[in-house]
Amino acid sequence: MERKPLFLYALCGSQRAASTNRLLLEAMRDNAPEGVTIEICDLIGDLPIFNPDLEGENTPEIVEQLAAKMREADGVIVACPEYAHGLPGGLKNALDWLVSRDEVPFKPVMIAHASHRGDFALEQLTEVLKTMSLLLVDEAFLRVPLLGKTEAARADSISECLRNGALDRALSAFCQAIIPGSGVPPR
Repeated sequence: MERKPLFLYALCGSQRAASTNRLLLEAMRDNAPEGVTIEICDLIGDLPIFNPDLEGENTPEIVEQLAAKMREADGVIVACPEYAHGLPGGLKNALDWLVSRDEVPFKPVMIAHASHRGDFALEQLTEVLKTMSLLLVDEAFLRVPLLGKTEAARADSISECLRNGALDRALSAFCQAIIPGSGVPPR
């Protein structure tokens, strides 16, 4: 029996056009192994501010689109910067919209981080994801310090991450957690 491809949905906490976290997610998407598709969410910046009065039959269409992608996903990748020792508001807002829904409980999640710092945000993100009953795959954590580097230095760091196998190891650990035996074959 042929295994269906894995679909991973990636949430980027930064909405900046030159976001290093988005750059890291793009590198993961562009270098995903055969049988793994990574789609980066482009809805976060357009979501209305969470309001419980707008849940249920009053849920905005864009929130339903986000929820549908989350339901479709075999796993979720989250990458976010730290803003003022906390999570970016847009990412927290997106997660708030999903808290009382049934798309995320027990869905595997991995964290990718594009900075050498940001531990306050990582701690808060971990707490929020666990509170939402997502299954955090700790062995899939990927940290590639891109923050504060020139464009050329960021490209070098991504290349090194690919060369030394860090990206492959993280994705393989994540895929194994989703479907045992689905590890990423070495390049």
